[in-house]
Amino acid sequence: MGKDKYQGDDENAEMSDAPPPGRTQSKKFGKCKKYDPAFHGPIENRSCTDIICCILFIVFFIGMIVVGGIGWIQGDPLTLIYATDSMGNVCGKSTGYENKPNLFYFDLLECFTDVSILELGCPSAKVCLAVCPTETFAPYTLALKGQLPVDIPIGDAMWDKFICLDGFNATTEYNTVGGTYSGPEGLAKMFEDKKCAAYYIESEPFADRCIPAFLVNANASAGDILAKGLNFITTVGGENLTDDTIVSKLITAAENFLDLRSLFSVVYQDFVSSWYIILIGLSAGMILALVWIIIMRWIAGVMTWLSILGLWAILGAGIYCCWQQYIYLEQVQSGTATMSMPGTAAVSSSMVSAFISGLSGFLRLQKTWLAFGIALSILLLIIVLVTLCLCSRIRIAVQLIKESSRAVGSMLSTLFWPIVPFLLQVVIITLWATIAVFLATSHKATFVVYQAPGNFSLANGTECVPEEFQQGGMHYGSGASCMFQSYALPDYVIYLQFYNLFGLFWLMEFVVALGQVTLSGAFASYYWAYHKPNDIPALPLWGGFYRAIRYHLGSIAFGSLIIAIIKIIRVLLEYAEVQLKKGKDNKVVSFILKCLKCCFYCLEKFMKFLNKNAYIMIAIYGKNFCSSAKTAFFLLMRNIVRVAVINKITDFLILLGILCITGGVSVAAFFFFTNQITWVSSILDVPEVNYYWVVIIVIGLGVYVIAKCFFNVFDMAVDTMFLCFLEDLERHDGSAEKPYYMSKSMMKICGKKNKKPMTDNEDEDECEW
Repeated sequence: MGKDKYQGDDENAEMSDAPPPGRTQSKKFGKCKKYDPAFHGPIENRSCTDIICCILFIVFFIGMIVVGGIGWIQGDPLTLIYATDSMGNVCGKSTGYENKPNLFYFDLLECFTDVSILELGCPSAKVCLAVCPTETFAPYTLALKGQLPVDIPIGDAMWDKFICLDGFNATTEYNTVGGTYSGPEGLAKMFEDKKCAAYYIESEPFADRCIPAFLVNANASAGDILAKGLNFITTVGGENLTDDTIVSKLITAAENFLDLRSLFSVVYQDFVSSWYIILIGLSAGMILALVWIIIMRWIAGVMTWLSILGLWAILGAGIYCCWQQYIYLEQVQSGTATMSMPGTAAVSSSMVSAFISGLSGFLRLQKTWLAFGIALSILLLIIVLVTLCLCSRIRIAVQLIKESSRAVGSMLSTLFWPIVPFLLQVVIITLWATIAVFLATSHKATFVVYQAPGNFSLANGTECVPEEFQQGGMHYGSGASCMFQSYALPDYVIYLQFYNLFGLFWLMEFVVALGQVTLSGAFASYYWAYHKPNDIPALPLWGGFYRAIRYHLGSIAFGSLIIAIIKIIRVLLEYAEVQLKKGKDNKVVSFILKCLKCCFYCLEKFMKFLNKNAYIMIAIYGKNFCSSAKTAFFLLMRNIVRVAVINKITDFLILLGILCITGGVSVAAFFFFTNQITWVSSILDVPEVNYYWVVIIVIGLGVYVIAKCFFNVFDMAVDTMFLCFLEDLERHDGSAEKPYYMSKSMMKICGKKNKKPMTDNEDEDECEW
């Protein structure tokens, strides 16, 4: 590749040649690159980099598989799908529970509270029942108010109404003299320890669960059902269900449940009816993104300068409006004009009205509009001066964008490269979610000793195993029992979940980095081809991918590890803030956490920018991550103004392209579904849908994602071409021995030329540095 073939691989070979005229050696940000006759693009003779990080990455991934194995052995995701009680028994399927198909929740309100993401499902105690409750009953409230008999005899019909955990006999516990749950006080404790349900509401089976009847039965009224026992229901937490907020919470949940159930059904039918329209819309977005990137070589300059002129015009119009309002208020004060401001007829005492009234008064002041006018004038002056001063750099930025468009057009396979990392990321997310679900369902039942006498070998509250306890025979005649206490995750699971989450961050960033190294290798091959497109390698994308996989997995793992560490720290800060809110709110600690969150957010953005440029250097020179990051950073700092200009212009044009494509396809879909494009409707039938806006939103989101993927490739092309351009200027001087690799148009803008004339009458002035 290149004009001539040379041997050697040291791109930083110290040559005797002085740097080209007009360039300075910066000690603060390193030395300018020197000419190397052996360098003609991504070097072939390279070695593996950051091997330790590669080994660490492999070991970590193996550890992630081990964590998944632990979750596989101990977890059971089916408990999230099938109705499963607090003891882990599947209702209607487990042995002994074949005739108990319905799951009953002790406190359904707990299912509507915030649940930790590390423990899925409703935290309420659950048991399997043969028949769901057919009435509303609140024994805990009755016990608190003394409305239950002081001594409920064995066999009393009242006991039949109690719903308790399997293995817990409320009758026996209550009537055992000296027992934990004996007598009226023990009866209340029975509910507080969640051995029995404190209350229940008339319910009906739905999806193998006992759900309040008014949630699933259109003929059942929430008011009628709750009125049967509402005045007596008190939760274990002390909340009274007569409180409006609690009742509204339950009713709102019911309405949302019913609305969502019907909405999902209708939306599903809409998708079935319009699936081909969605595919057409996504295909149109993909084609438009491809065409947009290709034509950027012709429209980049027009869009850039029109946008700058448009900004000038908007600011000028704003200054004019401020001046007109200033003159108008001056006439009002002199009595030559009458003032009429909207919103002054009536002012209520509400905060919104007070704010609007205060704002209206503020806008009636001459000084307000004078200040606005001065501020806009200063801003316009600054923007005009900056534009004039950076005019040459803007032209270079525009030309680089055009060159990047040509590079993408010459290697169209790069536009479809995002499919590879997308599929890899889908696999990673699936792996992470699977491990997370298995870990989240690796809970176990905890059993403790109850009613143990003083001379018993195990004290009350000591953990026990039911099978061993029964086989030991020590409980006979002692009154002691091994009873279920709770059903929760082991303490170590939360650490495994954080390990799994860190693995998600690392793997996702690893895939992103792999894509960036691959693309930058391909685009660097394009730039450093002296005769374009003849000197471009036959398979530049494959070459970049091969070098990344063969030599630089360690460097990719190193860079992605840095981002993953920053992300997990941000998650830990969020977790600490949530934990802080649960306890006593400390203003100082909260302020420190917010500052740390802001700092790490900025650090993540900076490191992503630095990593991206380091990957470009890795793809070109094959050095390790730290060396490449240092080289890229110093190169950018030596050209910091150009960096700012090229980044902002590129970001603006990419954003403009994404918005135009997404908005255009979405608007076209709206006109299509509303039958406003008759010639299309005559060719393609408009499907009958209930919520066409849902289909339009799906199309819009899909097109946005596709356009984002396409333009990310284009953004990588611009960044790679930019760094190559900067090195081209530092390495070469246009002589026969050191010719520039940049295009003729770029040399013309920079005032450069090679000794062999490429265009007539080219200026020999140096680019500004």
